[in-house]
Amino acid sequence: MWLTTRSSILALLLAAVAVSAQNATTGPKVLCYYEGKNSAREGLAKVTVPDIELALPFCTHLIYGYAGIDPATYRIRTPVANLDLDEGLGQYRMVTTLKKRYPGLRVYLSLGGNTDLTEEKPFEKYLNLLESAGSRTAFINSAYTLVKTYGFDGLDLAWQFPQTKPKRIRGLPGKLWHGFKKLFTGDSVLDAKADEHREEFTALVRDLKNAFAPDNFQLGFTQLPHVNESIFLDIPLLKDNLEYVNIAAYDQQTPDRNPKEGDFYAPIYMPTERIVGNNVHHKVKAWTVAGTPLEKIVVGIATYGRGWKLDEDSGITGVPPIPADGPSPPGPHTETAGTYSYGEVCAMLPNPSNVVSKGADYPLRKINDPTKRFGPYAFRIPDDSGKHGIWVSYEDPESAGNKAAYVKAKGLGGISINELAADDFRGTCSGDKFPILRAAKYRL
Repeated sequence: MWLTTRSSILALLLAAVAVSAQNATTGPKVLCYYEGKNSAREGLAKVTVPDIELALPFCTHLIYGYAGIDPATYRIRTPVANLDLDEGLGQYRMVTTLKKRYPGLRVYLSLGGNTDLTEEKPFEKYLNLLESAGSRTAFINSAYTLVKTYGFDGLDLAWQFPQTKPKRIRGLPGKLWHGFKKLFTGDSVLDAKADEHREEFTALVRDLKNAFAPDNFQLGFTQLPHVNESIFLDIPLLKDNLEYVNIAAYDQQTPDRNPKEGDFYAPIYMPTERIVGNNVHHKVKAWTVAGTPLEKIVVGIATYGRGWKLDEDSGITGVPPIPADGPSPPGPHTETAGTYSYGEVCAMLPNPSNVVSKGADYPLRKINDPTKRFGPYAFRIPDDSGKHGIWVSYEDPESAGNKAAYVKAKGLGGISINELAADDFRGTCSGDKFPILRAAKYRL
């Protein structure tokens, strides 16, 4: 009897492992991003590789970021060699060996993102690399070597292109006046050699795919926020060489790009009277109408919020778009103005440990989204001295679940979580660790 029970348990475990491995290739994708430099931070902001392990059973892919490009050689490089490489702390090796404990997990290295920012215009070296066949070859050879040496399963190209210019939300009179001015000033040119760069990026992706093929390494692409696919991406020629297309359709409105106007930073659909295209559905449609298989399209979900500082012109309703005065003060952990992890947002909302007091300690008022289209926001109007006003757009487990439900309803390939370190990995909000990831995975 004992042997029968033991055999049954072993069979169930083997079946679970087999299902997990199969889901990485046939089921909905869950790309979980982790930025390695979080392990080098201090205090409560420190998030190590062991800290994220509880999330991995919910992930099909762990995407480790971010590598960059050497502007002199155009070879791929790690910006923190003493953290990532074997001669340092060996974090590359640490994440790829996780596959031994989680057999269904694929581990990719991500290049670019918004972190390879050592130059004034970091996208320039990405464009310069494309312009030379020799530079492209140097990059491909170095990427292949790095992926193979450290046991990654593939490369995620979060390629940096010039971002579209920020736009203000205008009423009808403002739109008419702006249109009239453009007759004389014209549109600023985002990239004078965009046509060439589009063809060259297509060639890079094709050649990377061919170089990876003998080892069955995979190639994915992340479309960063405010990258205009109609300018830089030849979707019909790209789609067949990519395992997935991860659409990072968040940060549509940020306090850095739009300091005077707080608004939803990652709506599924476009709210009324907004900038056309700044929403998830528009970005998804751009890839689908160009023939991209639905199962290759992945929708990004951010685990952080964006915050603006309110002033006397912001009013008292909190309804966006709302007049603002730049980024809100930094959070205690992220220490970045206008950016809060989900745990930091949660700490600013009413809860048993956040008693009502005055000034900066007064909890924010949360406004839920009954339409399930835009996500929640929370705010606090300025006090009598005009200080401590704040407005935050963010994702919570419910809104993340709504995005996963959208993905399922549209028959898309899955979701990405950006990123694990900004989810509530300690479980301080509700007791559940990684609540945004869990809620999204449940709705797929």
